[in-house]
Amino acid sequence: MKIIRHLTAEGPAYASLLPDGRALALAGDPKKGDLRVTGTEVVPGRLLAPVEPSTIYGIGLNYPQYASELGRPPLAWPLLFIKSASCVQDPGQPIELPVTLASGAVDYEGELAVVIGRTAKNVSRECALDYVLGYTIANDISARDWQFELGGGQFCQGKSFDTFCPFGPVLVTADELPDPSALTLRTYVNGTLRQSASTRDMFFDVPSLIAFLSASKTLLPGTLILTGTPGGVGHSFDPPVYLKPGDTVSVEIEKIGTLTNSVIEEAGPADLTQTALRFRHQ
Repeated sequence: MKIIRHLTAEGPAYASLLPDGRALALAGDPKKGDLRVTGTEVVPGRLLAPVEPSTIYGIGLNYPQYASELGRPPLAWPLLFIKSASCVQDPGQPIELPVTLASGAVDYEGELAVVIGRTAKNVSRECALDYVLGYTIANDISARDWQFELGGGQFCQGKSFDTFCPFGPVLVTADELPDPSALTLRTYVNGTLRQSASTRDMFFDVPSLIAFLSASKTLLPGTLILTGTPGGVGHSFDPPVYLKPGDTVSVEIEKIGTLTNSVIEEAGPADLTQTALRFRHQ
C-alpha cells in the first residue's frame, strides 16, 4: 500500500493512493498498526509528511563514494546522529535557509528513510524488517558550517534547523516493498543530476541499522531512520556548491516516487537578523 497523509477541512488525514491515481480514505493510526481502508474515495488536499515521527535518527558516511569524497575509511559501526522532530517539512513545501543563526553552507542529502511500525528493542538483524512500517524518501538538509566548525563536534545544530527534514510524498508499506536493498536513488538540483547510487551500496543495510539502533535504545512506532546519503553532495564539490534561494531539489527513489522541495530564505525580523550576524561572527 502507498499511504499519503494530507490536509482536510477537519485536519490531517490518511489515504491509500491507488495505481490509477485515485485515493481511498484510511481510518486509524499507522503508528498503532491499525490503518483500515474505508472504501470512501477522497480528493487529497495538500500533502503532508507521511507520519509525525517520534524521533529522527540519521546515519552518516554509509555509502562508499561519500566516505571517499571526505577521505574517510569505512567505519566499524554506524555513525549516528539525531535530528529534532520539529525540523520536519512536508513534500512540496520550501526548505528555508536560516537567517537568525545564519548559514552560508546549506546542503542536500537524498536518502532512503525507514519508518518503524512496532516497538523494537534488541532486535536481531534477521528479524529487523518485521518491525518496519514502510519506506519513504527524505532529504537530510544540513548546514555544513553549523554541522562542523561551529557545531562543537556535534551534528545536531547543523541538522536540525526548521524545515531541514523534508520527507514523503508517500509511505510505501513493507509488504509492498519487502526488500529495500537494491533501490536506485537519484538527487537533482534544478534538474541537474547530483547524486546517483543504489541502496545496495550501503556499508550498513537497513536490517543492520535497525539491529544496531535497537541494541542501545527502544525504537518506538513512528521512529524515522535516515539511512545515509551517497556521494555527490554540494559540500564535496571544489569549490562547494550550496543551496540558494530559488533552487529546487528533487530526490527520487525507485518504487517509491519523487520528493521535491524549493529553497527560500527564512523570513526573520530585521532586529533578529542583526543578532544573527553577531552570533555568526563572534
